[in-house]
Amino acid sequence: MRALAVTILALGALLAVAPARAVSKASRPAAAPLIPRELDSLAREPHALVQLTRPVDARAASLLRAAGGSRISERLAIWRVPSRAAQRLVPALALAGSLEEVQPDRALAAADHLTAGDPLLPREWWLGRVGADRVEPPGPGVPVTVIDSGLDLSHPEFSARPDTGALNAQTFAGRTEFHGTAVSSVVGAPANGVGIVGVYPRATLRSFDVSSDGGLRASEVIAGIDAAAAMGRGVVNISLGGTFRNPLEEEAVLDAFDRGLVVVSSVGNERENGSPASFPAGLPHVVTVAATDLEDRASAFSTQARAVDLAAPGEDIPVAVPSTAAAFGYVSVDGTSFSAPIVAGAAAWIWTVRPELDKTQLVELLRRTARDLGAPGRDLDTGFGLLDLPAALTAPAPASDPLEPNDDVVQVSAGGLFRTAKRALTAPGRGHASIAARLDSSEDPEDVYRAWLPPGRRLVATVRASRDADLQVWDSGTVTVHARGQSRRGSLLGQSAVRGSGRETVEVTNRTRAGRAVYVDVFLPASASLVDTGYTLTLTTAAPRARR
Repeated sequence: MRALAVTILALGALLAVAPARAVSKASRPAAAPLIPRELDSLAREPHALVQLTRPVDARAASLLRAAGGSRISERLAIWRVPSRAAQRLVPALALAGSLEEVQPDRALAAADHLTAGDPLLPREWWLGRVGADRVEPPGPGVPVTVIDSGLDLSHPEFSARPDTGALNAQTFAGRTEFHGTAVSSVVGAPANGVGIVGVYPRATLRSFDVSSDGGLRASEVIAGIDAAAAMGRGVVNISLGGTFRNPLEEEAVLDAFDRGLVVVSSVGNERENGSPASFPAGLPHVVTVAATDLEDRASAFSTQARAVDLAAPGEDIPVAVPSTAAAFGYVSVDGTSFSAPIVAGAAAWIWTVRPELDKTQLVELLRRTARDLGAPGRDLDTGFGLLDLPAALTAPAPASDPLEPNDDVVQVSAGGLFRTAKRALTAPGRGHASIAARLDSSEDPEDVYRAWLPPGRRLVATVRASRDADLQVWDSGTVTVHARGQSRRGSLLGQSAVRGSGRETVEVTNRTRAGRAVYVDVFLPASASLVDTGYTLTLTTAAPRARR
């Protein structure tokens, strides 16, 4: 009873000093008080994810901690809180302007299936299909972090393996918790004369266990992404997913990509169930991997999706597993869960021997060098095609896609998603700028840039693209370039959308005595097709046109 009284007093103190109008990231209005139905949804899972507004009010954090909450990501201000406590606390946090987001901590599923047969296969057929048997792997380099169930570090493949580490406590005792060990073995089982060999045998390998309570939870995936990103440039493999698009997980992925992390994820095994979208595989800036069979065809189970970037073998894959899953320590598996780590390991290999590549070049290299399968061109089954490691190691570097991620205002503005704003293309004293970049209908359909419009001057924005791309200029107070209704009318300064045109121009004049920031938005028009385009955006400030 005393603890409850303390909580009530603390809530009162928090509300007493709440500002009349709280402002959260990107000047988005403070969250409205939650209605009972939204609160009821929290009870569907044992825990809830609560994100506080930044900068974090210490009293709000103390309330969550006192209620049994644990901080998942300091950088993103995300907490995991018992659902009953969250139901009690979040209305007051919202009223105080301290609540950014709240949602159930939903369970995830692994994209795998154990198959019958001899677990000790005489050879790994898939190594030749991706060309890993034709090139010499490097020593340790760019790390691969496997976010999954725990890694059995006592397994013969890992007990004496150098450059192998756990980022948190590892659990793998349950019969269903073989998954993380299996995925890790596909990435980097060493050439030690025992069992199998991974795609990158000497990879720097890390494991983050998201099955501490016997299940797989979104909160722990977020914590794993955050932990991997804190360690710098690297590759993350997530062979897990769910059908709910989790905005906090998406924020963690974007933050990690901004910090130099490439996230690889399996598309899922749900073709027979209508290929529902799976996340994080379906998120922008995630390398999404489908599965192929022994005939280089899309696996019958592999989910079809616009998000698929490329494919890798995913059937009859020999893997290492804890003895609790199989007495001999090896089984054969099917699933996109085991296609993704082939790509993740290959990505780390490529980045290790080609360190001059940035994250966008690495991703584009994987896609553009893939071997096309089936009907010519990119498709929903295998994306750009089957991973081709030798081609990716030797192909010319593609052009960089600068300032990514920059899909909306919140990703480029001061006080937005990231700690620092993206650089403005034009600024006081710099009235001309040009930038070359890319758009992709599934991964990156929109690019937003900051620009400076001096007082009494005109901004001329021109985009030239190899395909149809549209152009808009938005006011400095814009919250999102996807605004509708009155918000759109009050913020959109100009637009050009000539159908089929590779050139668009928008002119905006500042007739005030003060300079102003604007946002320039280059985007692909909505289409059912899988398309991508390169473009050049040019910004120039000039004297205003004479009024007629």
